Amino acid sequence: MGIKDDAIEVRAQGWRTLAALHGLIEGELERSLQAEFKLSVVEYTVLDALSRQDGWHMRMQQLARASALSPSATTRLVNRLEDRGLLTRILCDDDRRGIYTELTQSGIRLLVEARPVHDATLERALAEARNIPELAPLVDALPRLLART
Repeated sequence: MGIKDDAIEVRAQGWRTLAALHGLIEGELERSLQAEFKLSVVEYTVLDALSRQDGWHMRMQQLARASALSPSATTRLVNRLEDRGLLTRILCDDDRRGIYTELTQSGIRLLVEARPVHDATLERALAEARNIPELAPLVDALPRLLART
């Protein structure tokens, strides 16, 4: 194996480690949020993203990027959350083709209730990952990455 092959393997191993950490965290979050709130991780992500906006709304394209979903999957997700009364859609005044998505009061309440469970589960999952030798360096690097932003 040459130097170039070694570099590719190092990057591939880094990607596998990142994917393993992500999978561990996402699985724990999914179980906790579903059990207590009948909320998926991606649904929580959408509610959380909307709560962080000025005016508490986003265009559908922005929401798709924030949730890492395709436009059609985002539409289906928004439909489900709207059916549950957690968010609503509003036509954009400036562009009639534009649609905003906004949290309802029920969505805000659910997010406020779910956030402590989400945060505690995340903390627990990271502590668990820190005990896995392959994942520990990545978990330890997270605070340094956040400090750079």
